[in-house]
Amino acid sequence: MQNKGKIFAWTLFDFANTAFYVIILTVGYPLYFKEIITGNSPNSDFLWGMTFSISMLFVALISPLLGAIADYGAGKKKFLAIFTALCILATATLFFTGSSMIFWGILLLVIANIGFEAGLVFYDSFLPEITSERSYGRVSGYGFAMGYVGSLITLLIVFPLYEAGFQEANLFNVRISFILAAVLFFLFALPLFIFVPDKQHKKKFEAAFFVEGYLRLKSTFIDFKKYKNIAVFLLAYFIYIDGVNTVIIFSSLFARETLQMSFTEIILLFIIVQTSAIIGSTIFGIISDHIGHKKTLMITLLIWIGIVTSAFFVEDKNMFYIIAGFAGVSLGSSQSTSRSLMSLLTPAEKKTEFFGFYSFFGKASAILGPFVFGIISSLIDQRTAILAIAFFFIAGLLILTRVNDPHSEMKISAVD
Repeated sequence: MQNKGKIFAWTLFDFANTAFYVIILTVGYPLYFKEIITGNSPNSDFLWGMTFSISMLFVALISPLLGAIADYGAGKKKFLAIFTALCILATATLFFTGSSMIFWGILLLVIANIGFEAGLVFYDSFLPEITSERSYGRVSGYGFAMGYVGSLITLLIVFPLYEAGFQEANLFNVRISFILAAVLFFLFALPLFIFVPDKQHKKKFEAAFFVEGYLRLKSTFIDFKKYKNIAVFLLAYFIYIDGVNTVIIFSSLFARETLQMSFTEIILLFIIVQTSAIIGSTIFGIISDHIGHKKTLMITLLIWIGIVTSAFFVEDKNMFYIIAGFAGVSLGSSQSTSRSLMSLLTPAEKKTEFFGFYSFFGKASAILGPFVFGIISSLIDQRTAILAIAFFFIAGLLILTRVNDPHSEMKISAVD
């Protein structure tokens, strides 16, 4: 299969997993969890943030080890299949949750999100195998753009199911959307497993790989001083992506509770976000290949600071739609450009292992942000909680300025 075909099959996985992202993490299940499972409990924001933090803690602990194991020879595709199946099965089982089933509502989401997030370690690490360094930015952008197209289509599909709200008579339709998320994930994930080869697959999986994976991981920790530039970037990423993740998982709850938006208005809100994210991931992906991933990320973080500050003051729903448009552009750019910069910074022989660290810092950061938001929201209000997220973007931006940009160095070398 030609590279273009492999890239297309790879991007379809982004299309697939956004069905889970939209229905379970951002629109449907968060509101179902708050209004039906917890019965609008005053602690619902705290419980939602805690659930997300627990799943991210587990993923953070296993991601570097899994990346090392896959690099050694167990195969990225095999691990990706295991975690994808875990996410799909747990997501479909959410259909059986209902009023006051807080334990099961939390447990199933934890399992599903572990499958979703752990799988991304292996999905992201396919990027260097399907394209060249000079095209990391645009191909990564294509993947996220395809994901946002999937999000947009998913929103249009579930709109009739959510239009009547979360009234008792409509709860069956809402629960059907959870099965729909699982089915869409399964169908559009298949092309990657069929058409994209796993170049790292060398040996049949054995328990000894865990030992070897641990030894490689330990070696990387010891030698990490050789990769100071990567360490600085990962620290910046750790902080600013925490802000991004927190905005994502609380956005629908903020729109519903603080701005009193209807379910139809929330669907429209996320249609705006996904549409603008397609633009952001595509255009900023091309821009990053020209001006550099670091500069592009810095621009994106400045926009994020403006977004969360504006959200603190916003009262008008129409103004919030405008803010959502900027959020979508920033979301697409920050995610795709971060992945591109990470691909450019890491040595070829440790791509999967370092993407394990990349995932580790991304997941570990998501432990803190949602927890902080949940605490502040429960003690004060959601507006104060969203403003507090600006700290993550400001701190991440300041640290990012200390990262050496390989793009600039390549340009200097070309001039010389």
